[in-house]
Amino acid sequence: MTLAAVVLAAGHGRRLAPLTDELPKALCPVNNLALVDHALARVAPFVALAPASVAVNAHHLAEQVQRHVGSRAHVSVEAGAALGTAGALGKIRDWIDGRDVLITNCDAWGPTDVTELVGGWDGREPRLLVVADPTRPDFGGRWRFAGTSLLPWRIVRELPSTPSGLYEVVWRAAQADGRLSFAVTDTTFIDCGTPSDYLRAMLVASGGHTVVGAGARIDGTAERCVVWPGAVVEAGERLVESIRTAGGLTAAAPQQQGQAP
Repeated sequence: MTLAAVVLAAGHGRRLAPLTDELPKALCPVNNLALVDHALARVAPFVALAPASVAVNAHHLAEQVQRHVGSRAHVSVEAGAALGTAGALGKIRDWIDGRDVLITNCDAWGPTDVTELVGGWDGREPRLLVVADPTRPDFGGRWRFAGTSLLPWRIVRELPSTPSGLYEVVWRAAQADGRLSFAVTDTTFIDCGTPSDYLRAMLVASGGHTVVGAGARIDGTAERCVVWPGAVVEAGERLVESIRTAGGLTAAAPQQQGQAP
C-alpha cells in the first residue's frame, strides 16, 4: 500500500477568535509546538515529510502557514472560498496521483500514534479513528470522530474540487451501506475549536501548568494559562485560564471542573 498524507489546515477558526485574528488555527501552539506540527508528527511514521508525500492545505492567513511549513510538505493554497475536507482533496487529486490517503485535521489534538488506524487496513473502504463519546457522537450513537482517517484512491479520484465535506460526500453513504469501518482509540482527543478546548489541550499536554512561549514575559501572574511567544503579562495583571497573544489579545478560556489537569 502506497500512502500520501494530507494535513487539513485551512479552517478559518472563527470559534477560536480572537486568537485566529492573529494566527491561523494551524499555528496556534500547544505546549510550544504549533498544531500543524503535531499533525505532521502524527503522519510521519507512515510517510516521509517531504513535498512529494505530504500536503498541507491553507486558506485563512495562508502565507503564515506556507512560511511555517516550508519545505516539509506541499502546501495547497485555497484562494477564494475554503474547499472543505472533501474539496481540499479534490483540488490536489493530481498530486495524490493514485495513492491512498491518510488524512488528519490539524486542530484535532490527541492521538500521537495512529497505528491502530493504519495497521491492517486493506485499502478498500474508508476508515476513521474514533473515540467512545456517547454524549457527542458522530456515528452510531457512540463514536466520535478523532480527526484522522484513511481514504482509498478509488474514492479520492471522484471527489469534487468545490467546497464540500467528507461526511456529506463519502462517510454518510458509506456508513449507510456498511462500508465505513472504525479504529477505536482510548487516548485523549480534543478538538481545539474554541478557546476553552484549545486551553484544555494545552493543560493536558503540560500536566496542568501554564505554558510560556519563547521570548514571552510575565511580570504579573498567569495561572493555568497559555502565554504565546513574545507576549507580555504586565505587572499587576492576573490571568486565570486565559490565552495571551503576542499582539496583546486575551481570550478567556474557562475550564469545567474535572475537565483538565
